[in-house]
Amino acid sequence: MPQNPDQAVEALYGSDWSRIVATLIRLVGDFEVAEEAVQEAFAAAVDQWRAAGVPEYPRAWIIQTARHKAIDVIRRRARFQEKIQDLSGMIQTVADPDYDTDEIPDDRLRLIFTCCHPALASESQVALTLRTLGGLETDEIARAFLVAPSTMAQRLVRAKSKIRDARIPYSVPGSNDLPERLGAVLTVIYLVFNEGYASTRGGSLMRTDLCAEAIRLGRLVRTLMSPAPAEVTGLLALMLLHDARRDARMDAAGDLVILEDQDRSRWNHRQIAEAMPLVEEAVGDVPGPYAVQAAIAAEHCRTLKAADTDWKRILQLYDVLERMQPSPIVSLNRAVAVAMVEGPRAALILIDALDAEGDLDNYHLLHSARADFLRRAGFSEEAAQSYAKALALVTNPSERLFLERRLREVSREVQ
Repeated sequence: MPQNPDQAVEALYGSDWSRIVATLIRLVGDFEVAEEAVQEAFAAAVDQWRAAGVPEYPRAWIIQTARHKAIDVIRRRARFQEKIQDLSGMIQTVADPDYDTDEIPDDRLRLIFTCCHPALASESQVALTLRTLGGLETDEIARAFLVAPSTMAQRLVRAKSKIRDARIPYSVPGSNDLPERLGAVLTVIYLVFNEGYASTRGGSLMRTDLCAEAIRLGRLVRTLMSPAPAEVTGLLALMLLHDARRDARMDAAGDLVILEDQDRSRWNHRQIAEAMPLVEEAVGDVPGPYAVQAAIAAEHCRTLKAADTDWKRILQLYDVLERMQPSPIVSLNRAVAVAMVEGPRAALILIDALDAEGDLDNYHLLHSARADFLRRAGFSEEAAQSYAKALALVTNPSERLFLERRLREVSREVQ
């Protein structure tokens, strides 16, 4: 049965954007030219595939078309004239229509390390990789950094320009240069995973493609750096444990299910079994932040019943993490552990202090956490107000439905 052209374009864009862009960046050495060429290739696919049908190898069609578009882009910009002949020759190399080879994953790895070059500011390193590798939009990246989309857009433009003007090489650095880039690389991989685990927008709570890609990259970096540093192992374990809970995070109706209410028989216990030894390995030496977070996730995965969770141990680990990597997000997550150990009123004191600092004003999870603590403490009217604030900020439809349900529940108690 012939494929629907529009659905084929949409599916390929979602699954292969980063692969195709990474390949084009390797060829033209310019982020903006590559992105523009790929965008034009996808736009051309919409029209041509409707008329002629979906080609046998859609990804190869996009790559080949994007190569032609890249030449047009360079000509229009009247720059890099010396590259035109080289690019024209490269077009002839597209003999193999199947681009699902080891070359493309290598391109994505080279892309990470190019973006994470120490010549770039650390936040720009991470933001640029999220844009090009993860295909995240500017507002999605801005959410991860808790900044305005306009601010993030400026950072992205500056980073792309610096890579082009400084002729930063598109390559995986040698072993001596790996450590100085490792922190940014791990941050990128984890933020890609986080966007997949709780996507900014879209019809689904999760983007499993991003989670899978982040885990794949985590494995690849761990293989590249042998013996692997503890933080590489810790990050891989952390992602495996979070991802293992994926199938239980939504019920049959597609509604969000919070951790304490999840059916743990639906967790991926094979994946948990793979991750647990990695956690022990990561925390065995001098643990870093990812190793500590993996240890927290492991505590949740050790028990078959939510009531058996060792929240005191989790709180101890959050105490370690907060000293090691102080941030508003860590403090917010620690407040949840405090609520489970000392009660919601104790957690509310911490939440109010966080709110007063103002860093999380536009972070819906701060307001939803406060609402939950107020609900548990019996303050239904105040809880309704906090749920309303969270609803004004949330962008994911699944999370929105969950908050709306909670708001209705506490509103009935007020009446």
